[in-house]
Amino acid sequence: MTLTLYPAIDLKDGACVRLKRGEMDQATIYADDPGAQAAAWEAMGFGWVHVVDLNGAFAGKPVNASAVRSILSAVKIPVQLGGGIRDLAGIEAWLAAGVRRVILGSAAAKNPALVREACKEFPGKIVVGIDARGGMVATEGWAETSSLAATALAKQLEDAGIASIIYTDIARDGMLSGLNLDETITLAAGISVPVIASGGVAGLADIVTLKAAAQTTPNLSGAIIGRALYDGRLNAAEALEAC
Repeated sequence: MTLTLYPAIDLKDGACVRLKRGEMDQATIYADDPGAQAAAWEAMGFGWVHVVDLNGAFAGKPVNASAVRSILSAVKIPVQLGGGIRDLAGIEAWLAAGVRRVILGSAAAKNPALVREACKEFPGKIVVGIDARGGMVATEGWAETSSLAATALAKQLEDAGIASIIYTDIARDGMLSGLNLDETITLAAGISVPVIASGGVAGLADIVTLKAAAQTTPNLSGAIIGRALYDGRLNAAEALEAC
């Protein structure tokens, strides 16, 4: 099977940034033109762009809409978007604007009925983002940690019709410390929904290891890559070849 790599564009105040463990005051700005950055990922051969409106995640509503639109107009490859999308109207609006898949994170944890309704309205277009701190689901831009286990949320929504689950280990996100593969495999092995690994990819070795794990855990479908790609620790051509 082929893994799908999703280069990440995290938007803060209109710029492309990377955070450390989701802390907004730990932001490194990598580009001030999100559309140009997305076009660069496309030119490198990536088949998707993963976009998160960080301000929106905290505000509970879209904040970087103009930056998202610049990305949509700059690339032909599909875009998946999360951050601050909390209702059907918001989902519908972004899909109409050209987003291929909408990611529900806080909304999925706090309002699972919305996920089920959205999946019926927009089949194949809904992704659930499960962001975990110590195995427990975090919401509101990771500012709040719930008493709900990540695995429990995944099982709860397994039959909703979601396209995939993005599993992020917050402790590793932006830290270049390697994927939390054990927890990701446990999650993927326990459900029938494809799982995208996120948080901590440090270099080619992580992609190779994930690819090997996918041979025995077929639900491991891909990975989101961020800081390692921006910093040059991960070569795009080598990563894509490894997949």
